[in-house]
Amino acid sequence: MSTDLFGKPQAQAPLAELMRPQTLDDVVGQKHLVGPGKPLRLAFESRRPHSMILWGPPGTGKTTIARLMAKAFDAEFVALSAVFSGVKDIRDAMQAAEARLAGAGRHTILFVDEVHRFNKSQQDAFLPYVERGLVTFIGATTENPSFEVNSALLSRATVYVLEPLGPEDLHALLERARAPLDAEARARLVGFADGDARRLLNALEILVTAASAAGVATVDADFAERTLARSLRRFDKGGEQFYDQISALHKSVRGSSPDAALYWLVRMLDGGADPLYLGRRIVRMAVEDIGLADPRALRIALDACETYERLGSPEGELALAEAVIYLAVAAKSNATYEAYNAARAFVASDPTRPVPFHLRNAPTRLMKDLGYGKDYRYAHDEADAYAAGEDYFPEGMQAPGWYQPTDRGLEAKIREKLEALRSLDEKARKKK
Repeated sequence: MSTDLFGKPQAQAPLAELMRPQTLDDVVGQKHLVGPGKPLRLAFESRRPHSMILWGPPGTGKTTIARLMAKAFDAEFVALSAVFSGVKDIRDAMQAAEARLAGAGRHTILFVDEVHRFNKSQQDAFLPYVERGLVTFIGATTENPSFEVNSALLSRATVYVLEPLGPEDLHALLERARAPLDAEARARLVGFADGDARRLLNALEILVTAASAAGVATVDADFAERTLARSLRRFDKGGEQFYDQISALHKSVRGSSPDAALYWLVRMLDGGADPLYLGRRIVRMAVEDIGLADPRALRIALDACETYERLGSPEGELALAEAVIYLAVAAKSNATYEAYNAARAFVASDPTRPVPFHLRNAPTRLMKDLGYGKDYRYAHDEADAYAAGEDYFPEGMQAPGWYQPTDRGLEAKIREKLEALRSLDEKARKKK
């Protein structure tokens, strides 16, 4: 640790801070935004700042871009964190910005980190100052601003999407840091960073410090593995990445791709997703996308959930994997799903229809005298246990034909049976 002029210990900035880019040309990655002719590059060159939302995963340069914009426009950089700040902090910052503009004529760029953590009223507090042009608002978020930033603020800012840094970008950072790592250790470190520049540089600093203490001149892969804790993939259990990945799992099952389904399942387990949540979604897949084409799928999905509840991890996770693979290779049908949705929509808009008398329950003498249950045909007493021509709908309602079985799996046989029964119905009705 370094010391100040009085010999007192002075904190040393972390490597990630020391290597923060000083110009737009120093920025690694995000070429779609800062490359020649790209939106942020043009904004810098025009010297006309505008409010924006920077949306992207951690360690992709959101804070850096905001700082560079303040530097390029010779504006005051004021940072607020939604984790630690409230409406009072916002008002104090705005009063200071107003005084700064009136006194020195200096504009303020207000950077709000993790803006999605502010509630609606807190976000509303920015609006009058943004509308007046008192500050240029730059919000940073790892969450989809469509859901997490209120529409009024969103309409006054341009959204820029930042992407995780690619391997070539991370390798370029290591080159810039002149890191004493061999090629395999660099590759391990890049994999560990998972697209996050800050994570890469923090891990590099740990490695270099440990290597210096151990007298290691060049860090190899084994030293890196021993020094760094096991990497957990970046995974926000409540955010967009979570829902993107469960969507990818569901669509892989629906698309009959067992390897892809297994990949997304393992990605989510590795990222810390609740296995029982995954189990519930797997049950949903069995019902929605397989249904009666293979009824065993639902039972296998339920068994997988029960197995996990009994055995826990890691044994129970294998049952989930088995269920996902079975669902992926099973015959597919969404006929039940479509029929249910159609029935729900119909009932929601249809008036209440009385139950026909012949279908009503008649547990008392009075009900029987009123005609409840009269002329009901007990199917088991009829040929093939089927009352041909009988109508089970309310009076005046036509058979809607919601359930349309496919010609895949067991539903092919169900289709044949229903067609045969409809034929019997037509014959019986012609005789009446």
